[in-house]
Amino acid sequence: MHLIIQETAVLRPFKPPFDHDHLLSLSHIDTDRNLLVTLRYLRVYSNTLHQQADPFRALSAALSAALFHYYPFAGTLKRRLPDGRLELHCRVGDGVPVVSAVVNSPLSSVNYLDDVGVEEKFAEQLVPDPDPDEDSIRPIILQVTRFSCGGFVLGAAVHHAICDGLGATLFFNAMAELARGSDQMTVDPIWERSTLLGPRNPPRVEFPIHEFLSLDKDFFPYEGSGKRVIKDCFSVKEEWLDQLKGLLFKQSGLKFTTFEALGAFIWRARTRASKVPGDEKVTFAYSINIRKIVNPPLPAGYWGNGCVPMYVHLKAAEVAEQPIWRTADSIKKSKHNATNEYVSSFIDFQELHYEKGISGGRRVSGFTDWRHLGHSTVDFGWGGPMAVVPLSRHLLGSAEPCFFLPGKEQRIKVLVQLEEDVVSVFRQEMDELEKGKNGLFFSGSAI
Repeated sequence: MHLIIQETAVLRPFKPPFDHDHLLSLSHIDTDRNLLVTLRYLRVYSNTLHQQADPFRALSAALSAALFHYYPFAGTLKRRLPDGRLELHCRVGDGVPVVSAVVNSPLSSVNYLDDVGVEEKFAEQLVPDPDPDEDSIRPIILQVTRFSCGGFVLGAAVHHAICDGLGATLFFNAMAELARGSDQMTVDPIWERSTLLGPRNPPRVEFPIHEFLSLDKDFFPYEGSGKRVIKDCFSVKEEWLDQLKGLLFKQSGLKFTTFEALGAFIWRARTRASKVPGDEKVTFAYSINIRKIVNPPLPAGYWGNGCVPMYVHLKAAEVAEQPIWRTADSIKKSKHNATNEYVSSFIDFQELHYEKGISGGRRVSGFTDWRHLGHSTVDFGWGGPMAVVPLSRHLLGSAEPCFFLPGKEQRIKVLVQLEEDVVSVFRQEMDELEKGKNGLFFSGSAI
């Protein structure tokens, strides 16, 4: 499969959104050290509607129109002195790089990238991969790759400090509305980062946030072990999950969400496969939407990071050996911490201790659920994407994150990243989920 890059254009707002250079401050959630990563993902669009338009030209025009309202995407992220936090430099005439590429094969030849584990090497070519150590960081870089069938892939590299998945979806939906011919956006974007999610004066930590966070300025959560990490993809049938949740309810009398039950199952599979010493602490990390939790709630157009990390700490032996319902219950109970005070204390903790190096510690397994972020509804005129595929290797302080993605035919797609030497054992653990439909969970061991 041969990809040819034709050009890299810098797209600017269709008219100047401001007339003088200036700085924009980020929130303390935006500058969380765990968010110093670039989120890379792609959307796959077929040409079932037989569009004659050139997707590169159509998306470029929509981007130029959207950037008038979302001009911070055209800025540059730089570290400020003395604390090293990121801030956004906006200069007159700045724009967003957009790569135009072509592939002389149809999307069907790569199965519409439905299994990125198989097509990972090729998929990596479809998304820009900026240098994470650059002093000046582009908040967003896009790539439009056209295929011979008329379909295309939109690859995006979005720095996490500028927005989360929901914020990025607001932007791409605005682009999509304009691409489909609308002369205005449904939701007007709102910046106000440091005002809406700034520290209290004076800052105070009333929630025991220190129980979940570590301070170590020499620790970098995304360094990993140095071993090769690969992607693996699993298609999980809804009926298997119903069987799992039904059994957990029978054992505990508790109802669990798919995220809680499947997350606990995968955390156990990963912990077992990795052979973590039983007395070591392992961490389940996920993010929770705070837009309606904070008081007052964030406005609908707020497109900055509107989630905070939540953590579950257990001993490796507990995760590997105790019934899964107990682990799922720990995840469920952790959600009760998501209060306005938790968010305020998290922000104030960042204000007080940022330079000491805040992280979730070691042995973190990051889990994120993309099924309800709206990624699959972004329609530029070709219909919604056939697939949305994350390529990020780092998330939530974890060098081996796990994504729950929309699947086909009553399925959930699970994309995990694992050290290569544990993959075979992890697959054996995951096989037990399918066996559950026949009542064969874990060959008789307690679930």
